[in-house]
Amino acid sequence: MGIFFYETRLRRYYSKGEEMKISLILFSIILALVSIVAVTGAANQGAEQIKIYGGSRGDVLFPHHAHQDRLKDCNTCHATFPQEADGLKKMKEAGQLKPKQVMNKQCVKCHKDQKKAGNPTGPTTCSKCHVK
Repeated sequence: MGIFFYETRLRRYYSKGEEMKISLILFSIILALVSIVAVTGAANQGAEQIKIYGGSRGDVLFPHHAHQDRLKDCNTCHATFPQEADGLKKMKEAGQLKPKQVMNKQCVKCHKDQKKAGNPTGPTTCSKCHVK
């Protein structure tokens, strides 16, 4: 009812071309809002914390949601390994990843780069993440 009333009032004041422009603008705004909600809903997927096998040093409790909130782009990490449960473990078992490859080349490197840039970051040493 409200939209119909609004459209009826538009016809009194605007030509068909102007009416189309206004309708297109309103549609674009609604589409943008729906997209924002969809993207926000997509954040924080998966477990809040993920336990990653860490070898003899002990497992790593990875704060997954905290990284999603800070990084925003899943491909920052997931360009290297799939977005699935035990993705790292499966790749290591298949010989596609070497032990320490992700932690040293990706996690620790990113944390050190963030620290160098003066940004708050996670641990930069092995013992801070690995828990026995």
